[in-house]
Parts: sequence; structure tokens; C-alpha cells
Amino acid sequence: MTARLHLTVDGPTVAPVLLLGSSLGTAAAMWDPQVPALARRFRVIRYDHLGHGRSAVPPGPYTLDLLGRELLRTLDDLDVPWVHYAGLSLGGMVGMWLATYAPERVRRLALLCTSASLGPPEQWRDRAATVRAEGLPTIADAVVARWFTPAFAAARPEVVAAHRAMLTATPPDGYAACCEAIAAMDLRPDLGRVAAPTLVIAGADDPATPVPHAREIVGRIPRARLVVIDAAAHLANVEQPEQVCRLLLRHFDEERGDG
Repeated sequence: MTARLHLTVDGPTVAPVLLLGSSLGTAAAMWDPQVPALARRFRVIRYDHLGHGRSAVPPGPYTLDLLGRELLRTLDDLDVPWVHYAGLSLGGMVGMWLATYAPERVRRLALLCTSASLGPPEQWRDRAATVRAEGLPTIADAVVARWFTPAFAAARPEVVAAHRAMLTATPPDGYAACCEAIAAMDLRPDLGRVAAPTLVIAGADDPATPVPHAREIVGRIPRARLVVIDAAAHLANVEQPEQVCRLLLRHFDEERGDG
């Protein structure tokens, strides 16, 4: 079967694999602030979700099961038996699915600015319908306003503009189909099956996946801990890149001493 997920690979071939999943409406470039440091220690593989970036856009609707199984097929094709995984927003949702339903494939897990259930479903189905009918520019300003704090948006307008362009370049059908996956998602009942040591990062000022969503994840995953980052909205890795990078390096480097 032809590969459907587009991959961006950095770092030493022989290093442990760190898989990075991006948010709804972004692609691999979202992780650019962290890659130089992470790639010194890991084989960093960034993937674009189905319907995003340069990945395939099969007909929707999608489910988390579909997105997760696509990722498993990709790892099988690469002959990668296990990974460390970090995902933000939709990437975190896929990471929770992977660590729940294929726990042997995830050694350590980091979940950023995400949720195990993000209702109400009608909100996501309505957004999908709007994007299919009118395109992503219709919702772009409202979405990007949740990605960054007002202070960051005022100080770094070029960064905000670059991420808005990434959003509006996303295939509308793919974005809408992933909205439908979020609408149907409820990972909460099975999170107790996650065996990987898990770092959960929340942005203190994130209106899209507020801190209580992170606390619920931590309460359900047995080996999870929470870090709340000040002065960060939804794309915390972009707004506070150095702090997120330090947290990720510390979390994934701990694997050396796990035994």
C-alpha cells in the first residue's frame, strides 16, 4: 500500500525515534522551534495527519481509530518497533490512542495542550460543515486567536501570520474530516491502559483545551504528571519554545534510567 502520511525526518539514523504529531490545522513546521535541539539526541520524525500538509486526503469523515491505525501502518513500513511520542492538540489525541491501543509501541509519551474528550460534538460538526462550504479563511482568525495570547500576537505578528498561512493551506476536506474525528472522540474510559510514563503540558492561557482538560488526563493515566506553562495559549510550543523544549528533553532523556 502506498504511504499516505508525509514524514519529515531529522537527527541521527541510529538514535531513538521521537515521533511528533502536530495540531489540527498545522503541519510538521509547527515543531520547528524544538527540532534542532531534539534532533541532537533523537531521530525526530514529524508526520502530517491525514488531510493535512503534504499527506493524503482520503474522503471523510475520519475517526481517531483511523488516524491512529494510519500511524501504526507507517511505523510498520519504517520497521520501527517503538517510539517516544509527543503530540499537541490533535497530535496529542492520536498519541493517547496509540499509547492506549498499541502500548508496546510507545516507550514514553508527552501530551501538549490536548484533551481526551472535546465537546460538544455539534460544535465540531458545524465547523466541518462551514469549512467544506466556505473554506478555511472563514474561520482562520477565530482559530488563530485561540492559538496565541494577545501579548504574543502583538509582539510576534510574523509568527502568527506564518501559522495562519499554515492553517489556510490545509486541505478543507481534510481539516473538516479531522473535526469530525474530534467530534466522535472520547478516549477517557480507556486511558487507564496507558503504560508509558506520561508528561502532560498545558498552557495556562489556552482557551481551546483549558487546564482542566489536562488535569483530567493526568487523573486517568497511571504514570502521568502535569506541567502548566504560564504566558502560553494553545500552541504552547511556539509561544514558549525554550521551556517546552527543556521539558521534552528532560522527559524523554529519563528513559535512559528507567531500566
